[in-house]
Amino acid sequence: MVSRLVLGCGSLGHDIVEEAITWPGRLHVITDEQSRVTALRDESVRATVADPTDPDSYPERTDIVIVADDDPKRNRAAATAARAQFPDALLVASTGFGADDETKAAIEAVADRLIDPEQRVVDRILDVSAGDDARRMWKLLAILRNLDGPLAVVTHDNPDPDAIASALALARVAESVGVEADACYFGEISHQENRALVNLLDIRMKNLQSAADLESYGGVALVDHSRPGVNDGLPEDTDIDIVVDHHPPRAPVEARFVDLRSDVGATSTLLAKYLEFFGITPERTIATALLYGIRVDTKDFTREVSGTDFEAAAFLLNFVDAAVLERVETPSMNAEVFETIARAIRNRELQGDALATSVGEIRDRDALAQAADRLLNMEGVTTTLVYGFMNGTVYASGRARGADLDLGETLRDAFDQIGSAGGHADMAGAQIPLGILSDVGADSKESLADVVHEIISGRFFETLRDAPSAPDRDIGPGLTFEYPTPAHDHAEESVDLGDRGQKDEESDTSDVTEE
Repeated sequence: MVSRLVLGCGSLGHDIVEEAITWPGRLHVITDEQSRVTALRDESVRATVADPTDPDSYPERTDIVIVADDDPKRNRAAATAARAQFPDALLVASTGFGADDETKAAIEAVADRLIDPEQRVVDRILDVSAGDDARRMWKLLAILRNLDGPLAVVTHDNPDPDAIASALALARVAESVGVEADACYFGEISHQENRALVNLLDIRMKNLQSAADLESYGGVALVDHSRPGVNDGLPEDTDIDIVVDHHPPRAPVEARFVDLRSDVGATSTLLAKYLEFFGITPERTIATALLYGIRVDTKDFTREVSGTDFEAAAFLLNFVDAAVLERVETPSMNAEVFETIARAIRNRELQGDALATSVGEIRDRDALAQAADRLLNMEGVTTTLVYGFMNGTVYASGRARGADLDLGETLRDAFDQIGSAGGHADMAGAQIPLGILSDVGADSKESLADVVHEIISGRFFETLRDAPSAPDRDIGPGLTFEYPTPAHDHAEESVDLGDRGQKDEESDTSDVTEE
């Protein structure tokens, strides 16, 4: 068990102790201020009234020493004494307030880490008042404060952990400035890990049935996707106030506030940084969901991960429920998923190192992503596409590993003329309306599956022959802008699966299951 010794309890020391009380391990505070000792003992903290610079008052051993008086000279003396008494301990020392250069140098010479509270105050003021991040955050707050009613934070259809967590966190930011907010979604949460996340954390989200459900809201935000009407149930001409996403946009994104940063691995990363910037302590539910969202979208920090993702995870770790996180990651697999994987294996078609497979009619579209992941483990396979149909739509989920192609762009090239597609270089999805083919009778399911297979696999393999190469993943430090949101002149036309004509405009979509 880790033991910590705090020497001196000035203003910084008081803050450190208040935080350290919640950490596992033993804590011992030595200060000559009787009032501080009394207050700490009332909180069940071991505290001793003694001179923090006198080694005779120190315990026999400790793992970590924190020197935290406000007086620079006392900190210098305490740090020197502590280093002599505990040569193997980690020594973290504050300079105190008003320290001259000589005193700072003397403390730094014996400490493993030096904390200059005055410089940190300056740095913090600069962080929150200057630079792109500050301008971005203050613009977001201005928009939130000017909303004429509550905010609806809308995820993409059938939200994954990244979308769920991001919606909860943005709603929390809105509530911090007195704006009521709801995390909302269309469709259903059907993937077993996603259901486990929602159930174990008792997450409350509003399931929207139609755009009319948003009439009582004063603003709309999109998280983990960027365009209304593309992979959500919103009308395409919906006025959007806020967009926060990490997917590269396929078409212009229109909103009063847009934060698109494809140089991070998850939208949850951006929202975690929002909370950190505003000094909002995330509740257990939000912190656990955000960390899980980052882990899922970066495949446990192995896929398209950035330094910012690690920073966000480090911030969240102090607040997560590790036990719940472990239970979310190991849910049971239902029969539908097993059946889908079995059909995917049985119907697989290989061309080189690429695999495509039709599973026919499905009941759980989230099973497609799990099948695509599993088939990627087959020897010699670097790219998979698993697809099936339900409710008049073909859904496809693709994965790539070690392949010299951009899977998101490949699926766009293959299916954007007849549906919508998009995603990342190694993880993408598509949705294609069946159109007139959905009118066939129940006894024609086999022939419908054959037609779907011919068109989807045919387009996929044909596109792979001249597939776009995987790009450099950083397209820039981020995109944040605002401009008015004009009403659309016309709705995007729906194209039957058998129609080879162009749509009026390109569209993108997140993976239909997990992305």
